[in-house]
Order: sequence, then C-alpha cells, then structure tokens
Amino acid sequence: MSFLSGSATAYRELQQKKLPSRSTKKALVLTGPTATGKTEISLVLAKALGGEIISVDSMQVYRKMDIGTAKATLEQRTQVPHHLIDVRDLHQSFNVVEFYQAATEAMDSIFARNKVPILVGGTGFYVHTMLYGPPLGPPANQHVRRKLEEDMEKFGPEPLYEKLKEIDPLYAGKITSNDRHKIIRALEIITLTQKKVSDFLRTSQEESRREINFRCWFIYYAKAVLYPRIERRCEEMLSRGFLDEVKALQREGLEENLSASQAIGYRQALDFLKTGQTEVDYQEFVASFKKASKRYAKRQFTWFRKAPEFRWLDMQAHERSRVIELILHDFENAL
Repeated sequence: MSFLSGSATAYRELQQKKLPSRSTKKALVLTGPTATGKTEISLVLAKALGGEIISVDSMQVYRKMDIGTAKATLEQRTQVPHHLIDVRDLHQSFNVVEFYQAATEAMDSIFARNKVPILVGGTGFYVHTMLYGPPLGPPANQHVRRKLEEDMEKFGPEPLYEKLKEIDPLYAGKITSNDRHKIIRALEIITLTQKKVSDFLRTSQEESRREINFRCWFIYYAKAVLYPRIERRCEEMLSRGFLDEVKALQREGLEENLSASQAIGYRQALDFLKTGQTEVDYQEFVASFKKASKRYAKRQFTWFRKAPEFRWLDMQAHERSRVIELILHDFENAL
C-alpha cells in the first residue's frame, strides 16, 4: 500500500508498483470508502478510455434499492454503459459466485467490443473475487448465514473468532479477529460441510486471474475529513426520500431478503419503522445510520490495507483532475 502525496516523486512511486502482466488485456479497478467520489471519477475515466463500468457492489444489483446504495443515476448510466446494476428483484438471492460469473461475462463482452472494463465499488469481498476467482466451498445458505449474523450482532466478532480458532486454527491464523465477513463465511462452511475451511484453500489462488492486468486504485480521504462527508451523505439520502424508498421496499418483501435487509441504512431504517417513529426515535435512527456507515468505511480501510495490488491516492493531497491524470497515465503506459 502506498500513501501518495502531491510531491514530484508521486508518479515514480506509482511506476515502481506496476503489477506484472501476462496479457495485453487490461482492466481498471477503482475502489475506496463510501463517499469518496468513485462514481464521478469513474465516469470521467470511462469516457477518456472508452470504458464500460461494472458495479462491484453487493446491493446495487437489486432493483429499487437506489438511494441507499448510491447508484449511478439513470442520466449517468446513459452517458456510459453500466453492468450489474438492477439485475435482480428483491425476491431473488444473489451471492458472490453469481456475481463473479456475471461480472466475468460482462468483462468478456466488453473486451470483445475492444472497450475497457472499469470495475467500480467498495465491496471488498467482491473486488477480491474478481482478482482471484470465486471462493471455494459450498454456496451460501441463507438460514445458516442469518443465524451467524445474529450471533455476530449480539456477541460481536471475538467469540465467533475464538470458535473458529478452536476448529480451524490454520485458517483463523490467516484472518483477523475483526474480519466479520470471513469469520461468518468460515463458520458457515464448517457448519454446512463439517470440514475445515483450510481443507478448501486453493494452493495457487494468486494466479487464477493473472491473464488480465488489473490496474487497482484505492481513493480515500483521511477519516477526519471522510466521516463528516459520510454524515452529510446520509443526510442527503434522507432528504431525497430514503425512508420512503425503504417503506416501498418493505411492502415488496425487503425483510424476506436476508442480505438486502441487512444492508447499511436499510437495516437501521427497518428498525426505525418498527418503533413509534417519534422525534427521539428518528434522531436515534439517524445517529445509528451515520454510525453504521462510518463503521463500514473503517472496515473498507482495513480490508484494502491487506491488498497489495492497490495503489492508494489521497484525495486531499491531489486535485481530482490530478487523480484522474495519474490513473490514466498509469493505465495507458502499463504493458
């Protein structure tokens, strides 16, 4: 990971971190915490490169989950082709394996048109899957997953991590005690198969998608700047009618979708709608919405710190135009 400043050595640092390539196929990956401006930057990059955008977001696949997932607007989607947005109804499940298959098909079709795939989003598990292939083990089981998520919410990650450590110390040693998603997935695999997760580990996973030269970027603001931006974004979502969106989705069965109903903002809104909806209840909801969003951003920092493929760009140290220039220059000169 490289925290780049606006110094004259910035581009030399980028050049030193070029990933090895085994193909002329190149794809761009743009990620970062929520509220950093990924959508706007990706549109400029797509227009400059002749690219098409693939959403790497586990919730933007659902129709009518618009405001809370910060989808690109219909107008923006007319400017640049977008993929994996609005491809599922609420009653349909969607998991990382389905995402990988759909995103791979989208990439193949984009390459076939001599266009550039630009993967944009902050769902770290989905980004990792595109770089290294889908996870091994059985498909997700929503009932097992819900029980584990409830335990995680009730007890926190530490007891579940300790349980994982007892059963599979080898795999537990590869993750941290705060990696909620991996802990839940590991215990899910163990529950469904009665096998250790380490039994499924791929011996050369790193090589699985190196036929494509992924140029990977993480854009960010320091938390002192980012957290107020996230709070303002939550307020903007509410002013645009986020609660009305959740009410409409609730009538269509949002709570029956175990993944969508747990999404940031939607979970807090559903809880609020079950209260007396007093002013105090509303203020508590807004506070919990903001807190959950900031907590998610913190997890995004943690996830991508462990991803050596990504070059980090500080949005305070660079003008947005400079960020775009650096990314374009790197992409156009990569072998």
